Amino acid sequence: MSKLLHSLLFFASLSWCADYRIEANIRYDHYPETVLDILQPVAPALKNRPGVIVIHGGGWIQGDKESVVDKYCVPFVQHGMVVANVEYRLAKAATAPAAVNDVLKAAQWLRDRAAEYKVDPNQIVVMGGSAGGHLALMVGMSTEMKVAAVIDFFGITDIWDQLQGPHLREYAVTWIPEQPDRMDLARRLSPITHVRKGLPPILSVHGDADQTVPYEHSVRLIAALKSAGDDAELITVPGGQHGFTPEELSKLWPQIFKWLKKHKISN
Repeated sequence: MSKLLHSLLFFASLSWCADYRIEANIRYDHYPETVLDILQPVAPALKNRPGVIVIHGGGWIQGDKESVVDKYCVPFVQHGMVVANVEYRLAKAATAPAAVNDVLKAAQWLRDRAAEYKVDPNQIVVMGGSAGGHLALMVGMSTEMKVAAVIDFFGITDIWDQLQGPHLREYAVTWIPEQPDRMDLARRLSPITHVRKGLPPILSVHGDADQTVPYEHSVRLIAALKSAGDDAELITVPGGQHGFTPEELSKLWPQIFKWLKKHKISN
């Protein structure tokens, strides 16, 4: 590829709006789906900024990174942070554990390029909602990756619970279909299995009227984390459903940024 063509393609992937600059569809692995966007404040960085890895939801079977830009990415950029908005393989491309492997690689990609994007490698947060919350927890609780904190919006914490019984969900069955040692795989991919002392601070946000991912998933996880001696907090949204209204989010963001500041994660 000529240098001119390479430059044209690079600048074609960049765009600006009033709040941020975005470099779109950067490849972090060799699969077609494994791309991410980098969103940065328009103002030049005078020092390294906190980084936030954002992971969309959709039950591991649907959804895309574009759907969470305004809801989850822009608030962080407006607070002077650099966001990596991650796409990953859904079940139609590859079933479990592909999505977990992908987001771990995306997190490592950002850490490896922290200097390039003026990101403080000691202030990288991972955040997601629903299945994205599950994946964020799996990154934060992994022995392979060190992050500063995890923010989990109504994430699945016990996949075994969603493969059978009253909380069975079709998306979970699709992501982990019938196979040998299926339930063992479900346990290994469940954040509740990986609770241990020494994890990064974890904030869960969950509505107590969630009909998709039981509120109890977050209650049990936070209780287990506290019992293990970890720094964990649950924000309960009274009457909150699966996915928060703009009004609910407007009340949640100040609490979330206050929590991050308490853990010395701020610009």
